[in-house]
Order: sequence, then C-alpha cells, then structure tokens
Amino acid sequence: MKRRLHRFVGTLFAAGVLGGCAMPPSQTGDAKVTTITSRTGAGAPLAFGQNKPAAPAPAASDSKLADAKPIDESIPDISGFHQVGRASWYGPWFHGRRTASGERFNMHALTAAHKTLPLSSYVRVTNTQNDKTVVVKINDRGPYVRGRIIDLSYAAARELGLQHDGTAHVKIVGLSQEEASEVERGEKLASADTPKSPQ
Repeated sequence: MKRRLHRFVGTLFAAGVLGGCAMPPSQTGDAKVTTITSRTGAGAPLAFGQNKPAAPAPAASDSKLADAKPIDESIPDISGFHQVGRASWYGPWFHGRRTASGERFNMHALTAAHKTLPLSSYVRVTNTQNDKTVVVKINDRGPYVRGRIIDLSYAAARELGLQHDGTAHVKIVGLSQEEASEVERGEKLASADTPKSPQ
C-alpha cells in the first residue's frame, strides 16, 4: 500500500513537471525588458552609451537647419562602438526563419546577428585579411559559438570574401544615425529600381 502511494505521488509529480514544460512562457520576462529598454533608450544594452551627455538645443536663428536632413529616430546611433574579433556566417539553414527583430531572415540581404548591439542599428564590418568592407543591419541575436563576435548573412560573407573559409578576423565600427539613414535610403532606392519578376 505504501509503495503504491509513493509511486502515485511520483507519477503525479512527473506529470506536473512535464506539463509545466508545455506551458507558453509567461509575460513577466517582457515587462523586465521594457523597463530596461526605457531606461537606456533605443534598445541599447545597459552598459552601452549610459554616460552620453545630452545634446544642446539648437539656436532658433541657426542657418544650418534649412539644410538639415531628417534623421530616422528608430535607427540607434552607435557611432562610438568598435570591436575586433572573429566573424562567421549563416545562410540556407536559417533562410525564411524569424529573426530577433521579428523580420524573416533573408540570406541574400546584408544583415547580421550580434549579441548586444541594438536591433536595427548599422555597422561597418571590415575583413582585416583582405580589407574588404560591407555595411550590415543588425536584425538578429548571436553568434552562439564561443570566440565569435558577429554572424553575417551569406550575402555579407560573400562581400567580405569569407563564404568559403567560414570565418575571418574582422573589425566592426558602429554607424551614426545619419550614416545609417543614408544606407537605408540607398537600400530602398535600390529595391525600388529592381524590376519585379512576373508571377
């Protein structure tokens, strides 16, 4: 009798544990992320850009305002970011899957995954072995392999000449909002000029 009771309690406990694994994640984690993002701004990690002084307000009689270009506030300014390390690339196995930013991964687009940089930010990546350079948009998280600092799309890897080797030593430099806006405008113009294939 005692043995049956122990077996029954053990089975009930195991069912409860396994049932908990099948439950969707709670929303409490999202609330914490929102708090952190609102404190740091633009989705930047806590340690990045916290001591940045506020920009002075422009004078009303400033003549440069007439020539000013609008800046997309949704693009984070990471112009002070520099990093050196090993890059890798990912492609066909992830093509079409959702990225951390919510958009679908396109191995033919110039995008990358980084562990801490704000999503939608732009960086210039330079292959230090052949000095080839490419500008990519950060739209995913990774790489999850030790010793690597950035995961490039296949298109970006091809531009840097590392698609055959798989990895290369690179230098990453963050772009300002102005530079990133110019890159984004250039991409939109290029995609508008591309002829659509007949369906």
